[in-house]
Amino acid sequence: MSDRSDQPDRLNASADPEGTPRVERRRWPRDTDQTNDAVFSAPPALTPLRFSTAQFEPAEQFSIWRSHLEPIVEVNLPDGVAPQNGFAAEHTAWNLGKMLLVRQRTDAYRYARSAEKLRSSSIDHWYIGIPHRGNAWTEVDGHVVESRRDTVTFRSLGHPYRGRATESEVTLLYMPYDLFAGNAGMLVAANNSVFTGNYATLLIDYIGSVETRLPTLVASDLVKIVYTIRDMLVTCLAEAAANRQNGVNPLTLSAMERVHHYIHSNLGSQDLNPDSISRAMGISRTRLYQLFEASGGVLNYIRRKRLQDAYAALSDPANNQRVLDIAEEAGFDVAANFTRAFIHEFRLSPSDVRKAATGQLPAVTHIDQSPTPTFEKWLRELGR
Repeated sequence: MSDRSDQPDRLNASADPEGTPRVERRRWPRDTDQTNDAVFSAPPALTPLRFSTAQFEPAEQFSIWRSHLEPIVEVNLPDGVAPQNGFAAEHTAWNLGKMLLVRQRTDAYRYARSAEKLRSSSIDHWYIGIPHRGNAWTEVDGHVVESRRDTVTFRSLGHPYRGRATESEVTLLYMPYDLFAGNAGMLVAANNSVFTGNYATLLIDYIGSVETRLPTLVASDLVKIVYTIRDMLVTCLAEAAANRQNGVNPLTLSAMERVHHYIHSNLGSQDLNPDSISRAMGISRTRLYQLFEASGGVLNYIRRKRLQDAYAALSDPANNQRVLDIAEEAGFDVAANFTRAFIHEFRLSPSDVRKAATGQLPAVTHIDQSPTPTFEKWLRELGR
């Protein structure tokens, strides 16, 4: 008869009602999953940014909603609706680092991102909309698409558009240009597209699953989620680009993709200008100007991108560069010219951004000068 006294791990420490120890049937002891324990013990990474008009007087609600969306679009009430009637709007944003996820509920309204707006706004992100309730109709270059439940709408903030929405609830994802830098031409082809079918349904389901878990996500989750959504979206975009070129010649798409990539790779070069770009890309200056006509011109595009990089550098508390050095990297030899361009672009000075980043708030507080996050600040810093 074998002696079992040397196998205490096979006996359960508890006893049944008759006092007989239970035999543990597991051959090997259970291992503790320390990796999962570490993940579950990590604190949540995200804090939502909540906005609602409910706390304001009805007559003020729409103007406050208009101010909230001012960085992106100009909004107006439908014909026959007066501001005094009130405007219900809820807007909750989550910052995933390289992606902003927004859940929005609103009354009906009209919206437009005009060519004039583009000239005054440096924001050129891509975004998708997933309606849960209500409909929207958006026009780009004379082409109108309808957004409705169980569809995914894709659009660029770097191109003019206008439209109207009924009382609705929608999930919006804002994504920086750089997240898709290698697919610029394909994205242009799919601008103002509506996706349906299996790929779109899978994307909707995945984003819905992410939404339900936003309060519990930890930092290590975010990058994986962002790139999973990006890859799923690229699959939808590839299908849309194959089926419809949005009236854009494939050769134009190829040139646009190459030029965008060249500009982003050479933003720090003092020699970046229409002549150098035309020579490097093997295209005429006239052709180059045509490619960037919707963006306010190639020089304006370069200037805005450099100012965005300067804003990101000034907002980084770990960046010890002088403002003058950052200005020179942005292509400005004269500090005063840099300051004027910076204020025109962001409505605050470079020194104010630097003070806010280091906790030294200026005497006069602007909406973007506070260290408290705002939707506008998140949009401007997205992906930086």
